[in-house]
Amino acid sequence: MAKLTAEKLNETLAKGNVSPVYLLTGEDVYRKNLVIAKIKEILQPDDFNFFQDQADKADLGEVLAMANTAPVFSNMRLIVLTGIEKLRKEPKEALVRYVENPLETTTLVLTHNDSKKLKTDKTLTASCGCVVNFDELKREELALWVRGKMKDRGLNGNFDAVDLLCESVGSELAALENEIEKLYLYTLEREDKTITKEDVLDCIGFSKEENPFELANAILACNKNKAVQLVDKLLDDDEEPVAVLSKMTYPILKMARIKRMSEAGLAPAEILRAAGLFPWESRLVGQARNFPSQKQFLAALNKIIDADAAFKSSQTSDPKILLKGILMMLFR
Repeated sequence: MAKLTAEKLNETLAKGNVSPVYLLTGEDVYRKNLVIAKIKEILQPDDFNFFQDQADKADLGEVLAMANTAPVFSNMRLIVLTGIEKLRKEPKEALVRYVENPLETTTLVLTHNDSKKLKTDKTLTASCGCVVNFDELKREELALWVRGKMKDRGLNGNFDAVDLLCESVGSELAALENEIEKLYLYTLEREDKTITKEDVLDCIGFSKEENPFELANAILACNKNKAVQLVDKLLDDDEEPVAVLSKMTYPILKMARIKRMSEAGLAPAEILRAAGLFPWESRLVGQARNFPSQKQFLAALNKIIDADAAFKSSQTSDPKILLKGILMMLFR
């Protein structure tokens, strides 16, 4: 078994080198599909020499017979089986027997999309010649990926814009690529290709007044008055109370983690990494001494739990009192 990083695999494929068997693990289907497309581009199989299907829906006996057959009027055959974590024991054992002794003129690409299940089932990873993991990108990796994709389109995303885009869309790379394409079209006639936070807000459907992170930013800045005003505004604009509570909970938990690690004496770089912060959020580490005390965080978190239960059971008559009470407890 040879474990490769995604970067090393891409370097190998860029040189036109293809292995007989690949096992692509992890939950990032987008990057796996890019690898499959690249392998297909290198091998260029025709319809007689290309097969792709979900592992649990294919006739594995026929697939393995095909894998063991020389290609028709071609040098290589490509077979792709997705979702092999769904295979039953006997078909999986047959697959293991093949990957232990694959045919050199066939490239077999397997995808496994369940990281937890893979930890308890190592039969395939031990047998496959080339195993590459595609876990979802973490915060810093995600930001680098977004910035790289923007650069490919001739765009230059500033830190706040990239941060906002990642926070708004999440780690789904296909969705992020779609938003980057929208930003490219949005700035097509513009000479300055620097993407700002305002550009991102416009493209994802928020106005500057509706910045979905305005409440979180006010809480992180310890601006109690502004945070209270924003809670009032959101509820007056018919935002669901449980949605407002969610917008409050994330920054409060982030602050509590930073405060705890700062008081434990961790270096700023360690806090950034352990708290899963973006590099430009280092300012929050420097502001930790101004954050509420651990006692205040605990009291606020208890109120958050109570509010969540009340909203989900419809046992509160005035959500404003509950939500603003959390802020008053936090910043008392």
